[in-house]
Amino acid sequence: MADKSFISYQELPGRGRPGRAPIIILGAGGHTRVLIDLADLRGLEVMGLTSPDHDPGTLVAGKSVLGSDSVLLEGDFGDVELAVGFGTIGVSPGRKALFDRMREAGFRFTTLVHPSACVSGGAVVGEGSQIMAGAVLQTGVKIGENSIVNTRASLDHDVCIGDHCHISPGVVCAGNVEVGDGSHLGVGAVVIEGIKIGSGSMVAAGAVVVENLAPGARVKGVPARNF
Repeated sequence: MADKSFISYQELPGRGRPGRAPIIILGAGGHTRVLIDLADLRGLEVMGLTSPDHDPGTLVAGKSVLGSDSVLLEGDFGDVELAVGFGTIGVSPGRKALFDRMREAGFRFTTLVHPSACVSGGAVVGEGSQIMAGAVLQTGVKIGENSIVNTRASLDHDVCIGDHCHISPGVVCAGNVEVGDGSHLGVGAVVIEGIKIGSGSMVAAGAVVVENLAPGARVKGVPARNF
């Protein structure tokens, strides 16, 4: 995972980083509603949402749909930051594609951390990543850009998560685990210490990973095996 734009825990919203721009969330589904709650808890303004599946003006969790994603490219919304408001089910290019498209158009992405997350001062988090309720990030953890560390996931010391990954609720990674870009770790998956998971891999819910995985691997079971 290449070094890009990282911030330490002390610099995250609500911890000494005042003056944040309003947020527009890309999406209008369940994950978006969770992000609206998170932003509210952090005292951050959500200006609105984008969605191709809702009419402009539709309210979702009290926030108005502005139009499809293209409305951002066609209009002038001033100084705003974006957040990708959907996750992945298995390996999906959707988050990366949208992130890259909007980044190329000159937009910045906000980094969101739920106030109940336990994040070491020695952890760093890439632009656009989202750390959800009850997650634990120990010292030396590094999260890439546009990744999700979902509800109550636990990452022990020196875990390295790549860009555009989804670490699902309840995942446990022991120390020194590396997860390559674009990977998906399913609900409740466990990865033992020192394991390297190649880019674009999919680890099924409840799997226990005890061996290194090549890029693009698809594994399930205890211990995890290819399928």
